[in-house]
Amino acid sequence: MTSTEIAAPAAPARGARLRPSGKPNGQWLVDGKEPLNGNEEWKQVDGGLNVRERIENEYAQGGFASIDPTDLHGRFRWWGLYTQRKPGIDGGRTATLEPHELEDEYFMLRVRIDGGQLTTEQLRVIAGISTEFARGTADFTDRQNIQLHWVRVEDVPEIWRRLEAVGLSTTEACGDVPRVILGSPVAGIAADELIDPTPQIDEITSRFIGDASLANLPRKFKSAITGHPSQDVVHEINDVAFVAVDHPELGIGYDLWVGGALSTVPRLGERLGAWVAPDQVAEAWHGVAQIFRDYGYRRLRNKARLKFLLADWGTEKFREVLETEYLGYRLADGPAAPKPPTPGDHVGVHRQKDGRFYVGATPIVGRSSGAQLTALADLIEAHGSGRLRTTPHQKIVILDVTEDSVESLIAGLDELEFSARPSLIRRGTIACTGIEFCKLAIVNTKDNAREAIFELEKRLEGVDLRAPLSLNVNGCPNSCARIQTADIGLKGQIITDDEGNQVPGFQVHLGGGLASSDREEAGLGRTVRGLKVAADGIADYVEKVAVRYATGRAGDETFAQWAHRVDEEELR
Repeated sequence: MTSTEIAAPAAPARGARLRPSGKPNGQWLVDGKEPLNGNEEWKQVDGGLNVRERIENEYAQGGFASIDPTDLHGRFRWWGLYTQRKPGIDGGRTATLEPHELEDEYFMLRVRIDGGQLTTEQLRVIAGISTEFARGTADFTDRQNIQLHWVRVEDVPEIWRRLEAVGLSTTEACGDVPRVILGSPVAGIAADELIDPTPQIDEITSRFIGDASLANLPRKFKSAITGHPSQDVVHEINDVAFVAVDHPELGIGYDLWVGGALSTVPRLGERLGAWVAPDQVAEAWHGVAQIFRDYGYRRLRNKARLKFLLADWGTEKFREVLETEYLGYRLADGPAAPKPPTPGDHVGVHRQKDGRFYVGATPIVGRSSGAQLTALADLIEAHGSGRLRTTPHQKIVILDVTEDSVESLIAGLDELEFSARPSLIRRGTIACTGIEFCKLAIVNTKDNAREAIFELEKRLEGVDLRAPLSLNVNGCPNSCARIQTADIGLKGQIITDDEGNQVPGFQVHLGGGLASSDREEAGLGRTVRGLKVAADGIADYVEKVAVRYATGRAGDETFAQWAHRVDEEELR
């Protein structure tokens, strides 16, 4: 046994022991369950999961006008539905209009893909839904999901029927719930994998997703599990994460991380120093989720993520509460995983453990379409495979390719703009949804990033960048595209150009990154006072700073190391 049984104290004792001084924070086991804001009130009146019946039996028949406002702006999220932005509203009005003034009578629908695991049959169903119900839209996200747009509430029941017929869903794809479980895109097939995390992901999703006891958390709860040494699930920015590690005495298990998240107040997750056996993962995950439910701060929405609780408690106290109050045993102490030996985006051609190959490819900034997805399914099947994976880097990985089919598959992918041998700038660029559909956005991200990629591929030809340059483009300050952990992160805002005009643009973050083959530890990017870039000036700025790096780096210095070393003037 790798753990030691201990007695768990009763709830009243723990509530008293952990009661802070000052104003109540809405912690259920400290302050009681009296709701302290409007969101907490409606969640207690009727849980988000309950809205499905109304969608199917009332709103799908009555249309958009029949939807109760609290359901529309709250509970719909529990089923992966957000109203999308009304066309024609510029970014300067994002902060001045009310949500109902910004929203259209259509929805973004997020298809939940735990572990990023898809069959070509499932891909065809998503593609068909996109073509028939979503005006052909389909975006790969950096959370391994696929998002569709222009969805009408009248069509949602039929969309659910089709998804669920092939084992997919939108359950808890959004909302104050456990979101999709990120998993290694090469789980079960990589030759250098330490452990296949699929059984752990399956156990968590089957036991706890859709569980009413976890359907009212203070805010979203993000999870990641990987068994691959590349640490390919951005574990440092998840609320809970499990990273495979070889314990010198206990063998292969997982290093437990908690409390990571970005948004407007970024905080990297921390190790608890605990080694978790594979058969303990689901219970440890459940324990962390319950800590968030019971002790998370609910009074203020902007303080309601697990990272704020961890900042106040520290890792020692967090581990103590997890073990004594939720697990009932002590987890074994364990080592940290070593530095990743290979990149974690899995782009390119790699041999599987069974001798076949997997091929990682880059859709440009995650943008695709129903027609492309159908063609992709055709292409994969024509090359003898029926499986693919989505990744946390807006990439796809095609599995089970025979050696004699690799080059033909790559050529077919190129025709679909899914490049398996992309330029370093195309490989490293991701972008959030942006102003095209998002009510929070200020700037168009997908189109501006795409245009910048094509321009930079010409301008940087022959420039020695040494490694992929991560360019993360975000339409607002909320960091869905992880701006603080990129070589170059662009945060959307309205800026003043050289002529004094107010125009869409970006604040620049430089030198951030997560653990990788080029980096021992995660770190956040730096900002330079007054450094802003117009939305149509991405290529100009990136070319300038990339050339300065290529000509001015010291030895094998990475872009991030260079960006943190040089004077601010070098970065302007």
